[in-house]
Amino acid sequence: MAEPWSAREAVRQVADECTFEELPYGAVAYGDLPYETVPYGDPPPEPPDSDGPLPWPGYAAARARAEQRTGERESVVCGTAAVGGRTVVVVSFEFGYLGGSLGARTGRRIEAAHAYARAHRLPVVSLIATGGSRMQEGLVALGQLQRVAAQSALTRAAGLAQLAVLRDPATGGGWATLGAGADVILAVEGAQIGFAGSRVRPTDADPAAYTAEGQRAAGAVDAVVRAGELRPVLRLWVRLLAGPPAPAAVPPPYALGRTDAPPTGREAVRRARSPHRPRAAAYLDAHLRERAEVSGDRAGGTDPGVLCGFGLYEGRTVAYAAQTGTATRPAGYRTAARLIRLAGRLGTPVLTLVDTPGAANDAAAERAGAGGAIAEVFAAVAESPVPVTTLVIGEGGSGGALALAAPGNTWVTPDSYFSVIAPELAVAILKRPPDEADATADALRLRPQDMAELGLARGLVRAGPARTDRPA
Repeated sequence: MAEPWSAREAVRQVADECTFEELPYGAVAYGDLPYETVPYGDPPPEPPDSDGPLPWPGYAAARARAEQRTGERESVVCGTAAVGGRTVVVVSFEFGYLGGSLGARTGRRIEAAHAYARAHRLPVVSLIATGGSRMQEGLVALGQLQRVAAQSALTRAAGLAQLAVLRDPATGGGWATLGAGADVILAVEGAQIGFAGSRVRPTDADPAAYTAEGQRAAGAVDAVVRAGELRPVLRLWVRLLAGPPAPAAVPPPYALGRTDAPPTGREAVRRARSPHRPRAAAYLDAHLRERAEVSGDRAGGTDPGVLCGFGLYEGRTVAYAAQTGTATRPAGYRTAARLIRLAGRLGTPVLTLVDTPGAANDAAAERAGAGGAIAEVFAAVAESPVPVTTLVIGEGGSGGALALAAPGNTWVTPDSYFSVIAPELAVAILKRPPDEADATADALRLRPQDMAELGLARGLVRAGPARTDRPA
């Protein structure tokens, strides 16, 4: 196992010192939520020797042994704690209690913890170590997944962040609800993660697919974190997702490269394709502080050519999705769409940086659903309830670039261009000689100043003074 923490030790590993307060068990109402709607804690008392709802022979004795071994009455401990000075609701699994399995009492505790979070406007942090649903309770236990999923959906609709820390192991329904359903997913290095537990996988299954690292490569996990580094990483995420968002649209970054507008279309293309031009990472470093990245499309893929995440602009949280100059793959578009929609739920304004020769158009990209992925980003930008600001910093290659551009709030740098098609491809389609590419570039009116004159950009950004809030 990657780490042998108990439920309470896991809380101590991430929370500020001496701040955890366990929620009381029993008939308790929170805020305007009546007990009948949100019963917290245990189901109605059963006889001490009850073997549960099936009944399952020996179940009562197994629970008694689990209680004696762990000191817990159930497989989750729920409460509030401070993480980096901000109060969160914590749901922490006790794997030593029947493998951290979800039973009826587990579901009720998680249900009410989410209700408490909504009543008090707090983010939820789940520290997950579970083998899945409790077989001794059969369908009663399996049905808890629906209750947990419903609570997660209500918390999401309330605009509150949900973060998951996947401990070892994180499998079955706990992974498929609280884990995979979280907004940001961190995994402890070396943890076993997957819907199938170790004893029910196909015998020929690749074990690497069921690891934190494998899930990160498959786009299902945002980051793999060493156990000893969880506290600072989680503190940053809580600060970014639970702190105050920027109150208005993000201003576009200053230009970091050329400051004079290109005289011709061919020169605009040459500048944008220069290997010496500043790229997305340089703009993010200059404009934002304390960034944390989300990764993966939650559908099996990642694209290192698209940087997505959250950062601080003048002390307030903003979200960003930035192309890095490569052809954008379907996973990159889906990750950007996920980021933009999450920012919308949290009320966080978005900055997008456009820089791509276009969408990837190879056979693998088509099989991965390139068209649908691009459509997702167009829709996410169009539907965004928060302001989106765009800066074109390099190549603006057709619809693959336009998908990330904010209508009415797009800016351009002097070393960028935007075109319906690359000049070389245009002459090929028009069956013109290759040496007519320069003239075609002019005819396409793809220069940054052309974008402004055509009403597709608000204007060119210029170089500015050194920012006082730049990272050192």
